[in-house]
Amino acid sequence: MTDARTRGAAIEAAAREFLAGHGLRAVAANASYRFGELDLVMLDRGTLVFVEVRYRRDARFGGGAVSVDGNKRRKLVKAAQAFLCAHRRYADAPCRFDVVDASGDPAAPAFAWLRDAFRADD
Repeated sequence: MTDARTRGAAIEAAAREFLAGHGLRAVAANASYRFGELDLVMLDRGTLVFVEVRYRRDARFGGGAVSVDGNKRRKLVKAAQAFLCAHRRYADAPCRFDVVDASGDPAAPAFAWLRDAFRADD
């Protein structure tokens, strides 16, 4: 595993713990499909939450959330649809897309949680 992958995995694990501390329950991590990957899938009081985790050491050029552009959002929506097809027990659950913007020291990142950051039809 490369240093960047190791750092990314650690930041995603920290983001999962951060969200769990706010009452969300982990369902899946790194759900990969040919057209995209879901960093985290969590439950928030019955709502299935697809979470994109973005890390930027320095936010001078925009935080991680800025990098979730239209193309990335379309990939996440397709991956979420594939996840729902593969996990039928969640097919009727309400869903939302959140972004966790991680910044600073990768060993102890600061998090900004954008709930309902975008909609599937954006």
